[in-house]
Amino acid sequence: MKRRDFLKNTAAASTFLTLGGLSLQSFGKDYSTKITILHTNDTHSHIEPFEAGHSKYADKGGVARRATLVESIRKENPNTLLLDAGDIFQGTPFFNYFGGELEFKLMSMLKYDASTLGNHDFDNGIDGLYKQLPHAKFPFVISNYDFTNTVMDTHTEPYKIFVKDGIKIGIFGLGVQLKGLVDPKNYKETKYLDPIGVAQDMSRVLKEEQKCDLVICLSHLGYDYEIHKDKVCDLKVAAQTKDIDLIIGGHTHTFLPKPTVVKNSVGEDVLVNQVGCYGINVGRIDFYFDADKNKASTGTVISV
Repeated sequence: MKRRDFLKNTAAASTFLTLGGLSLQSFGKDYSTKITILHTNDTHSHIEPFEAGHSKYADKGGVARRATLVESIRKENPNTLLLDAGDIFQGTPFFNYFGGELEFKLMSMLKYDASTLGNHDFDNGIDGLYKQLPHAKFPFVISNYDFTNTVMDTHTEPYKIFVKDGIKIGIFGLGVQLKGLVDPKNYKETKYLDPIGVAQDMSRVLKEEQKCDLVICLSHLGYDYEIHKDKVCDLKVAAQTKDIDLIIGGHTHTFLPKPTVVKNSVGEDVLVNQVGCYGINVGRIDFYFDADKNKASTGTVISV
């Protein structure tokens, strides 16, 4: 991607957001600490770009282009995290042939910092997922799957903490209910735990016990459900909990032009973002911190 086109696409998709009632202007000159969050979801084994004649996504996507984009942003801001919200597997012959090995190897080469799991990541069974773990040089964070009595037990983490330029960032993951989406023999004895209760517990641990300045949820619950109003989704998690700053979503392949701002259970802003599917977009959220660690943010969708 040419730098001129990159800047054009970034500027066109940007939106200014605030957290904690502050704006960048209110920080005066002291908002020099900047944390950049890059994210993908539902890439579904799309390694190569769509062909030029594709009816919907002509000449979009591709891991090589994403790598170039990520590298340029990391050079711009070394305080960058690259995250994924699940459904890495299933969708092209690359998965059928390599079983997920290629996807994990490429994500490792891109230096993803963390990912959660989606329902399609169980398509070769829990044993197939476990078999590919050595190729993933990044952690899988998921808090509401209990893998006791399965091969995945102890191979995921409920949360992960990163420190960038003195800012402590806590990341936890939430998975969708596998029952009804995945053949039971593929997830075996994996237990699904209430995501809202788990989200509140995890965010409390990260915010109060671990003293994180920024709490991020990697979610594969889905953005929202117009028909099934009773289903748990990202908007409900945001509204019914506290202490979460950003929810990075997946599962519903929702193309958001900018992050949605939701009021949480105590009236504070939560950002909810999702960038569609197939790696044709990368989400970017920039958090700016002042000397007292108050924060504001800008949200961007970058077309690949």
